Amino acid sequence: MSEQKHTDLGVTGMTCAACSTRVEKVLNKMDGVEAQVNLPMERASIDYDPSQVKMEDIESRIEKLGYGVEKDTVDLDISGMTCAACSNRIEKVLNKTEGVENATVNLANETGTIEYRTGALSVEDMIARIRKLGYDAAPRASEEEKQSNKEKQITKQKYKLIASAILSAPLLLTMFTHLFGVELPGIFMNFWFQMALATPVQFVIGWTFYRGAYNNLRNKSANMDVLVALGTSAAYFYSVVEGLRALGNPGMEPHLYFETSAVLITLILLGKYFETIAKGRTTQAISGLLELQAKEATVLRNGETVQVPVDQVQVEDIVLVRPGEKIPVDGVVIEGETSVDESMLTGEALPVGKSQGEALTGSTINKNGTIKMKATKVGNDTALAGIIRVVEQAQGSKAPIQRMADVISGYFVPIVVAIALVTFAIWYIVVAPGDMALALGASIAVLVIACPCALGLATPTSIMVGTGKGAEMGILYKGGEHLEATHKLDTIVFDKTGTITKGEPEVTDMEMDEEALQYLISAEAYSEHPLAEAITAHRRDIERKPVDHFEAIPGAGIRATVAGRTVRVGTKKWMEQGTESFEDQADRWEEEAKTVMFVELDGEVRGTIAVADQVKPEAKDALKNLRDKNIHLVMLTGDNEKTAQAIARQVGIDTVIAGVVPEEKAFHVEQLQKEGRHVAMVGDGINDAPALASADIGIAIGTGTDVAIETADVTILGGDLHLLSKAVDLSNLTMQNIRQNLFWALFYNSAGIPVAALGLLAPWVAGAAMAFSSVSVVSNSLRLRRKKVA
Repeated sequence: MSEQKHTDLGVTGMTCAACSTRVEKVLNKMDGVEAQVNLPMERASIDYDPSQVKMEDIESRIEKLGYGVEKDTVDLDISGMTCAACSNRIEKVLNKTEGVENATVNLANETGTIEYRTGALSVEDMIARIRKLGYDAAPRASEEEKQSNKEKQITKQKYKLIASAILSAPLLLTMFTHLFGVELPGIFMNFWFQMALATPVQFVIGWTFYRGAYNNLRNKSANMDVLVALGTSAAYFYSVVEGLRALGNPGMEPHLYFETSAVLITLILLGKYFETIAKGRTTQAISGLLELQAKEATVLRNGETVQVPVDQVQVEDIVLVRPGEKIPVDGVVIEGETSVDESMLTGEALPVGKSQGEALTGSTINKNGTIKMKATKVGNDTALAGIIRVVEQAQGSKAPIQRMADVISGYFVPIVVAIALVTFAIWYIVVAPGDMALALGASIAVLVIACPCALGLATPTSIMVGTGKGAEMGILYKGGEHLEATHKLDTIVFDKTGTITKGEPEVTDMEMDEEALQYLISAEAYSEHPLAEAITAHRRDIERKPVDHFEAIPGAGIRATVAGRTVRVGTKKWMEQGTESFEDQADRWEEEAKTVMFVELDGEVRGTIAVADQVKPEAKDALKNLRDKNIHLVMLTGDNEKTAQAIARQVGIDTVIAGVVPEEKAFHVEQLQKEGRHVAMVGDGINDAPALASADIGIAIGTGTDVAIETADVTILGGDLHLLSKAVDLSNLTMQNIRQNLFWALFYNSAGIPVAALGLLAPWVAGAAMAFSSVSVVSNSLRLRRKKVA
């Protein structure tokens, strides 16, 4: 019988003792399970036999009863990783840890995201597990703290590099003696002099490679540190042995390779230094978003205005915002009028007018009027904080294409060590029998040229740059997998209202005299109907007359007494007669899917007015761009067929599915998927939620200040439909960049190993090539930032 295991689970959804008793009873009926369920603590204490039951089965049983298993997510900063083998090792060990549901480790931004069962283990347990592997971890620091730590790390690397370069420079000169016969002072070739220079480089500056190699070998794995430690140690200790032999044999000419080990370490440190600087630039999108945040706010407290740091603003605080200042938090205007530059959120260059009751978004800029606002969302609840959170999640996630690189990296180092040993044996026994120098040089070159750093960086750096560039453009990808999947789309399904159209009715046409219009607007001002709001907004400059009586007639219109005169506004059917002179015009408007109303004053029809939800001005051109990419466009709407077809004709959509209730939209999306299509659903993220969830990619289009960011795979900020085409293009560019990185990383290793094994690559040249291969991959990823997305 295997050893019993214990775990604590957080159980959600229990409301009374009957719930906890039922969960406990059902769990205890499972083979190998003993459970006690505590209702007040919402915890299940479980002992189980893993040979009889899996933890997943226990969780599944609880969920089938209608309750939930509580889970938490923690983000960690992980330091000490040098290549893909490191991140893969940490990820593998964490995913095997009892209580961990899923762990993802990102080499490029040195972070880990771990989902675990609440109560089963603590964050400290996970950090201890990572430290046991030889790395360091800590809860995710703020971006400012990370930047500060990164600068300290770069400074430390720079000083190590300078010290290593100074000590290695004289040794490097000895290479010129070997290669070109350059004459140097005799001390340069002295064994003790060379060893004195090489030893601190090997064991002080290079100690990090030994430590990393020891920790990995102790945990039965291998990474770049193993390769570097093996290669440089072979060169160093062979030189020591040769030098000591020569001391006992004065006539012997020793073969010293101190320059190989020292210069290799220096070149690797140089590559890592450049790589760290380049990787820092891949996260500039986050830094840029953070810089948008206001630092201080002017808050009214106890009748006085007080300057406070923005993180001290509380919900319901009254905040004073003067012209030119950043709006510190999300809120609503309670006093004053102004215009606000919302370009950081929507990309729209023109300021937006704001008056009492209208919403404000933190970090946008107040352009002219002084206003008072009430804070509604602060800290991590603001729209900008939500955007930053989405970008961070995306940059820390893995695209499916990265799995291939992870698998290759996992087997790479042991294979390389084996190849190096075979290379040494062949050279020493077959090619140049007894020639230790040639055999050692070839095997060291194999070890060094094959480090899988570039392979590990190929995908995450591109994902980080791609998602960052998207955020700057107003496109939020929620994860690397969504960034990858977007380039496969061949069908995009659109909701109509608020997506293709503006989502707000407005007056499009009108035929009546000024007097009738004045009475119409005076009467409609008393109605709360959206069409009435559109009519009154059309001519705010008209002076309104007093209304003595108002009555709304459902399905027909309104009846009112305005300044002693009778006003009726409504359908042709309700008017009964007197509409003849306006009917031809009204019929043409109705053909265009507009809502037409007639206006009657004291029994005489005086005019007609048309109201419609207008197509967004950029919609036709934006959808044409998608059609040009051979993407099939579909409109899926709850509106009637006539209206839907009219809108579709305006914007160039061929396939229309009308009269669909929200819960049926998901069915139609799934039907398209059954045809073998890769489908995106574009909607507002709320009433289209089922369809957004069913689609391969759910795209929420709108301001991005609410549910849309949380529900969709991709969010288009500001509602500009042109960004849909750009989202597809950016995905294509990112995938192209990833393929380039993977190709060159794999090609580099595949071509480099046989060249090194044939003895055609000096160890120091192999070291330089290995060091700069990682820099080249990161630099290629950074090219994405300069790519123009049409």
